[in-house]
Amino acid sequence: MKNSARIRRAALATGAATALAATLFTAAGAYADPAPTEAPDIDVKAVKGDLDQLQSIADANGGNRAHGKAGYKASIDYVKEKLDKAGFTTKVEEFDNGGAKGYNLVADWKGGDESKTVMAGAHLDSVPAGPGINDNGSGSAGILEVALAVAKSNLKPTKHLRFAWFGDEEDGMVGSKAYVDKLGADKSKIDSYLNFDMIGSPNPGYFVYDDDTRLEKVFKDWFATKKIATEKETEGDGRSDHAPFKDAGIPVGGLFSGADYIKTEKQAKAWGGTAGKAFDACYHQSCDTSKNLDDKALDTNTDAIAHAIWELSS
Repeated sequence: MKNSARIRRAALATGAATALAATLFTAAGAYADPAPTEAPDIDVKAVKGDLDQLQSIADANGGNRAHGKAGYKASIDYVKEKLDKAGFTTKVEEFDNGGAKGYNLVADWKGGDESKTVMAGAHLDSVPAGPGINDNGSGSAGILEVALAVAKSNLKPTKHLRFAWFGDEEDGMVGSKAYVDKLGADKSKIDSYLNFDMIGSPNPGYFVYDDDTRLEKVFKDWFATKKIATEKETEGDGRSDHAPFKDAGIPVGGLFSGADYIKTEKQAKAWGGTAGKAFDACYHQSCDTSKNLDDKALDTNTDAIAHAIWELSS
């Protein structure tokens, strides 16, 4: 009898302790699937799925997704729908250029200090000559899948997160200039702007923007852990959507896999591919289709974007 009583008392005490622990852990969120502290791996198949959709949009709209054309607006609608379903707050901002209406899509993730906003952006328009799948469907799809990963992970960033898809970059960064001009005093709230223009070139290089040392280091350190050599990005200086942000005094960074510059023997030795040929021989041409991609570069650069978003927003 005494042994049984002790067993019952021990069981009751154990049960009470277990219940208390469960209550405490639940209150602390221990069983609430907390957001990962490290960025998840981004499935390149999902990125390519988005690019297939952009290709289909171009095919259905005269072979391109250019400013002022139906294919561009359809591209905006496709990206916006996915972001809305994922829980982002989205808005489409209009501007005019060349007698045609243009559109920027801006998507904000909930939470974080808005006085320290981390932005990732890409231009969504193509040139009239082709569908623009590497230039710049690749960057657009890459940041889209990173944004969707933020939502799936229920990331709770310390800094506010914003993603943007700009229109009419191909006519001189018109959409991003319009966006920056509208910021006014809110320019000071942008902690950093990361630009991704062509991240899946078929004969790729791995170029990192060197405009801001802090942002450059985030990317270079990550690539170093993957044993991938990088070079400073120079081909696109002043030629993509980071330029208006930089001109406004906002720190900028980003990645680039090369356009019509020629890959050297040294670069081919470091990265593979073919020396003596352009990084993207289909740059601004009709052959910039969903076949005009290097899957490894697309995958690697998208994972690097995710890493930067997770690190810089924490």
